[in-house]
Amino acid sequence: MRNKLNLGIVALLMAGTATFTGCSKSTDNPVNPIVNPPVNSGPSNALLADSFFEKVTYRGAFGTTDWTAGWANFTPKTTVYGAATETLAGSITANRTLDASKVYLLSGFVYVTDGVTLTIPAGTVIRGDQTSKGTLVVTRGGKLIAEGTAAKPIVFTSNKAVGERAPGDWGGIIVLGKSTNNIPGGTGLIEGGLTAPFGNHGGTDAADNSGVLKYVRVEFPGIAFQPSNEINGVTFGSVGSATTVDYIQVAYSGDDSFEWFGGTVNAKHLISTANVDDVFDFDNGFSGKLQFLAGQRDPALADQGGQSNGIESDNSEKDFVVAPKTRPVISNLTLIGPGNVGKIDDKHEYANMWRRGSKMILANSIFIGFKYGIDVRNKETSDALTDGSSLIKTNIYQSYTAGRDVEVGLPNNGSFASVDLLKTYLTANANTIIDETAASALLSAPFSLTAPNFTLKSGSVASTGASF
Repeated sequence: MRNKLNLGIVALLMAGTATFTGCSKSTDNPVNPIVNPPVNSGPSNALLADSFFEKVTYRGAFGTTDWTAGWANFTPKTTVYGAATETLAGSITANRTLDASKVYLLSGFVYVTDGVTLTIPAGTVIRGDQTSKGTLVVTRGGKLIAEGTAAKPIVFTSNKAVGERAPGDWGGIIVLGKSTNNIPGGTGLIEGGLTAPFGNHGGTDAADNSGVLKYVRVEFPGIAFQPSNEINGVTFGSVGSATTVDYIQVAYSGDDSFEWFGGTVNAKHLISTANVDDVFDFDNGFSGKLQFLAGQRDPALADQGGQSNGIESDNSEKDFVVAPKTRPVISNLTLIGPGNVGKIDDKHEYANMWRRGSKMILANSIFIGFKYGIDVRNKETSDALTDGSSLIKTNIYQSYTAGRDVEVGLPNNGSFASVDLLKTYLTANANTIIDETAASALLSAPFSLTAPNFTLKSGSVASTGASF
């Protein structure tokens, strides 16, 4: 049934983007050569027309109203929290509700086990222990009901004192479900040092329900379990679409802020500030819908073992064609790079990195202040843009390195054997590339690290142009 559904969606997409089927010549695909680049202007798309998406006129995550007001925290290094009064440790094997009047110390890997629900009331503070790598893991079949409010968000934060906090002070939140992925056998072991069975994720239930995360802050997570095996701020492993994810902030993560490994979960109002690795990372067949996302880079913080990108998306590291395909459906995303002022860590790189067979629907978004712009790599990824199963439209890009706004990355790029062909595609689909002066007229105060304002300036060109 899953495969039939995916084929049906592809058919709708191809019907709505028929003009993508024109192609350009490519020596990487001599059997089916591409003659001309696609010519289309902001085509409609069946997935963007879905009722999940609020149909706004503006591009980017914000219009003139700041949805971070009252619950997000841009100065967690100096926020005073109460001392922990109770320890949360081990496996939770019976339904449990925490007490918002207490401050909890998250010690070691804490597992919400199969069939069990952990409820965290609004206003609860949980401080992660660094020595034991405190991490909350919602296992397959378990549920987390963490439903804060704008006035009383739930806070996961460092157990260190003011002046001592830094990225990677504790683990993070890992949610594992029974939805689909493209891992061989359908079951994977999540990264971050977990072991089977508690670290397993995957199944056949696309509508699996792992609970609710709403109005939750996650500060200073991302500890390395081992070198090159870090825990993200929030990790979703094959999480299903019945799970609610809305109004989540990850701040100062030592790894990715948000990473999806397979799954079908949808989300709105996600914000990342000052993380070290990628802001939004998609892998192993993730196909959820996402709207109103924001990310801001700190010039001084980047991944010294790799590269730090705004979006990094892979179908699979080893199999670029395995199904189900990674294909996030994204609208109204604002990503702010490190900017071009002062000292900037060299590891800051792309606003978008699409590669290894990943597909995507990306629309109505803003990417400014990055070292490099958009990079589409590998034949399978680029071909999906011209066959209509992927779409990038009505986005705004600005990067500060001359000649690096658009790249096709690695060889064998099929439909985009040259940068000019990808530029033609982007222009034909109502994407615009602007300079730094034009970018400065878009948003109110996007580069402030302690009091950012991502809303639109009066007269911003991003106030119109959204297309669903």
